[in-house]
Formats: sequence, C-alpha cells, structure tokens
Amino acid sequence: MADDSAAKTLTAFLGVSRSLSGRAWRQRPADAAVVRAHMQALGLDEVLARALAARGVPADQGADFLTPTLRALFPDPSSFMDMDAAAEAILDALQAKARIHVFADYDVDGAASAALLVRWFRAMGHDLPLYVPDRLNEGYGPSAKAFDTLKAAGADLVITVDCGAAANEALAHAAAIALNVVVIDHHMMRSEPPKALAVVNPNRPGCNSGQGNLAAAGVVFVLLAALNREARRRGLFAERPEPDIRQWLDLAALGAICDVTGLTGFNRALTALGLKVMSDWCNPGLRALLAAAGAEPGPAKSNHAGFILGPRINAGGRIGRSDLGARLLSTDDPADAQALAMELDALNLSRREVERAVTEAAVRRVEAAGAHVDDSAVIVVAGDDWHPGVVGIVAGRLRERWRKPVVVIGLDPVTGVGKGSGRSQPGMNLGRAIQAAWEAGVLIAGGGHAMAAGLTMDGSRLAELSAFLNDWLAGERIQAIALDALEIDALIDPAAATRALLESFERLAPFGPANPEPAFALSGVQAREPVAMNGGHVRCRLVGPDGAAVRAIAWRCADLPAGQALLSGQGGLSVVGRLKADDWNGRKGVQFEIEDVSDPRMV
Repeated sequence: MADDSAAKTLTAFLGVSRSLSGRAWRQRPADAAVVRAHMQALGLDEVLARALAARGVPADQGADFLTPTLRALFPDPSSFMDMDAAAEAILDALQAKARIHVFADYDVDGAASAALLVRWFRAMGHDLPLYVPDRLNEGYGPSAKAFDTLKAAGADLVITVDCGAAANEALAHAAAIALNVVVIDHHMMRSEPPKALAVVNPNRPGCNSGQGNLAAAGVVFVLLAALNREARRRGLFAERPEPDIRQWLDLAALGAICDVTGLTGFNRALTALGLKVMSDWCNPGLRALLAAAGAEPGPAKSNHAGFILGPRINAGGRIGRSDLGARLLSTDDPADAQALAMELDALNLSRREVERAVTEAAVRRVEAAGAHVDDSAVIVVAGDDWHPGVVGIVAGRLRERWRKPVVVIGLDPVTGVGKGSGRSQPGMNLGRAIQAAWEAGVLIAGGGHAMAAGLTMDGSRLAELSAFLNDWLAGERIQAIALDALEIDALIDPAAATRALLESFERLAPFGPANPEPAFALSGVQAREPVAMNGGHVRCRLVGPDGAAVRAIAWRCADLPAGQALLSGQGGLSVVGRLKADDWNGRKGVQFEIEDVSDPRMV
C-alpha cells in the first residue's frame, strides 16, 4: 500500500485520518475574527458565518458574496488584453457587411459561447453561421482543414470561441489564406499568441483583467458589453435598440457551471444572476431540453445546469452531431428547439449505456491487473472500441473510485491507434506528465491541464506509457495523499438535518470550485433498512443515538468498503455528505447524500 503518513499529519476531524475511501477528514479552516465580522455585519448565525469565512470571503466582501451584482463586480472590458481590438474588428466586419462565422467547441461552454454571439448578431439584424468541428473526425479546436472549409464557404472573418488560443499552426494557416480570425478563449496558452486580429483570453500571459476563472461564455459575455460600447460610440443604436445582454445571462451561467469554473467574484455574479434569468425558462432550447428530460420548470439551480441540461448538450458532441448543442441554445423556434432537445435526450441515453459498458469493462480490467490496490501513482487502462466520446467520463468515475489519476484509452482494432482521456487528483499534474510523454516521443499527441488531459498514441506502447507516467508522477503521490482530504463545514445530528438548515446554507449558492457545496458530518449513526439499488447505489436511513433519522443515499458504492459498511446495517458509523431537497410527493424534506463513511473500529 502507498505510504499515507502525510495524510495522518492533518488535524483529523472526528479522529478520521483514513476513511473507508482512504481520505482524511478535516474541518474547513476559518479565521475567528472574520467569522465574528460576518456575524455582526450580515446577521448570520455562527455556523453560516464560519462557512462563509472558510470559503475565503473577507470581512468587507460578505454582502457582495451573498448578494452579487453586475454593477459592483463587472470588469472593465478594456482590462482584457485585445478586447477593444476584438470589438473593433468585429464591428468593422459587421459594418462592411463581411461574411462572419463563429467557430465553437462542441461542449456546453462552447455551445453557450456560440449562442451568445449568434443572439447578439441576430439582435443587430445579422445571421451568424455556426461551425462546430466533429470531435472524432476533426479533433479538438481549429485546424487548417477547417479554415480551408470556411474560406471556401466565403468567410471573411471567423470568431473562435472556447478554442483557438493554442492553435498556433492552424491560425498561421488562416493568415496565409487571408482569413481573418478573432480568438475568444479561456484555456491556458503559450506565451506567444497565435496569429490573429485579436486574442482575448484572461489566462493569456500579460492579461491583467484578473478574470482567469471565467469560462469562455463569461469572456464572450464581456465581449458583448464591449461590442455594445463600441457600437454605441459609432452611433449604431441611433435607429436600432441596443441589445440588452442581461437577457442572455442564463447562457453565461450554463457555461460557467458546466465547465466547472471557480464561482467567485464576477464569475459568481454572472452565475447567480444567470440562474435567476434561467428560472424564467425563456430560452426555447433550455425549456425544451428541460421538458425532454422530464423535469419540471421552476427556480433554476446549479444541478439543473450541471446534471440535467449539461450532459444532454454534451451528448451531441460525444456520440452524435457536434453542432446540436449550439443550435439548440441559439434557436428561437419552439418546434426546432423541441426536435433538437428530443434528439439530444435520446443521444444522452445512448451515451449513458456506452459509458456504463466501458466503465464496467475498465473496472474489470483494472481489478484483474491489481493496479487499484498497489502503490502505483497512476492507472492506465485501455480496450478495443471503447468510445472516445466517453473515455473522459469513465476516467473520472475510476478516479473517484480509487483516488488516484486514471487514464482511459479506446483502441482502434484496425489501425491500433488509441485515443484517451485522463482525470487526476489534486497535487498531481497529469497534464504536465502527458505533455512530457509527448515530448519524449511516447505519444503521437497529448496535453491538458493539472486535473485533465487528452492523448493520441500507438496502442503497442501502452506499457511504455504506463511506466513513463508512473515514474513521472511518483514523486507527487505523497503530496496528493495529503491533499486528498474531505473538508467539512459542521458536525450535525440527524435531527438537525432539516429543510431549514438546507435553505439557510443555500444563501452561499451557487456552488462549484472555490465555493464548494457545504459538507456535513454525522457521528455515531446506524444505517437502517439499507437497500442496494440498480447502478450500485445504496439507500438507507441514518439513525442517531437519540433515534432521530434522516433519509440517505450513497451513489455507486455498493461494491466498495463504504457501501458494504452501510449495507451491513452496523452502528457507530461516521458519515460525511450533503443535504439535498427531497420534494417527492410534496414532502418538502431533505435527503442526505453520503460522500464518505468511516468505521471507527478501522481508523
């Protein structure tokens, strides 16, 4: 087993230095003075004030955090490098009646970004054609072939969204064929920008906007403000109403949530206010997709975007047609929206079946090899005909299961070429390791960021890749074990797990990276009437020493130690989880979603 001494150096909450999933538990640290300031200034109780302080909210910023506004937090568009140049280039082309196209990534953020531009151009009386490359046949992002296609279609200017910042070769080709390009992106990029009229990216070296946590949709939303400002300066609204970009905040929120961005500052305001706009369900595509999913309209929350809408929009690019999501989000035709939504919902069902089959096959293969229990730093697993559109999701599932980086590769049995995706643990930079493997000649292509990466390789070199990644990441393993701790906001009794507690903590929403959903611990509970459900879920009642109980569920864990402990019905367990609304049959209650379990006898 890997050395877990680093994890034991943490201050263990409830004495748990190693849970049944292998994690340490600790209480989120909070400055006592900031807690008191939040209590006094905002009238919060100590538990909620502590949670606010634990999320790094300073004493003088509590009001803006709890009630974020665009007026207080909207950045000056000119603070983004090249933003003014981008707005000028786009309006120059618009006024010259040039043929403008938008080039977008297939995922939710790319689709939302494209839809924002399409809707702004429509409000200005112009159509904006969409180009979304097929992920499997064309790969990710701009390519020389794609730009040749757009040039042949008559394009004068291409606006890339959620891609392009690292496509130096493709954009050099665009320049060579006299195709103008404006890049709007948020991904990490090289110090030397690609050739373009403008490259707007808050993560571009030298950009001083301070908005690096924005999704591409957030950057595009700021671009719309810059376009309105420049169009106003040019007098373009003398005979035309200025587009009210606030009506499209729902698209900015969708991109921010589904791209798992840090929901702080301006990005938090975009998301919080965007969910309020989404709650009216005025976007025909979102309304139709919600209906196709069998969900009821009502106040929108992060889970609507992240778990109902997002996976269905992504399904088009994963196993269907890549432009379906952008078309859905940009249409104003209810019939068109309904047809697109039904197609995406059907594709999502297919995607789930493909994902389930690949996950089961990958788990069997890993368990047979024993890589999940040895001291390896990373798991690399591959199989013939595993769909490239789901390998990233499967890698994420396996990483959650075994708490170490996982790379899942689908092999083409005819060509022998493998396409894979990896998901990592905090403290282990998988993207850098994949990049190093490419530089060493082990991969045909590869790259990514700390927590996720993609690759293309010769399938005959799987063992070599596994050895390379394990050697590269071995030194980061100890640090990752120490960082793999579950942070807890408060210890509560089952009797305190109420709708009132849930709603009080909802003031911290929307949740995401940098603002995690509140986690609560229960101590000394028994799992009563446990039931193993389809999909490996476990449902039970958690009963405290005083007999009070709360309904609970643990996802995908029936065959894991935590699930086995729950199914045994034993008492004296400690559990950590999150409160969720339970409105089934109008009961207005709560359900405790179990994330981790500790058996004190095994600590």
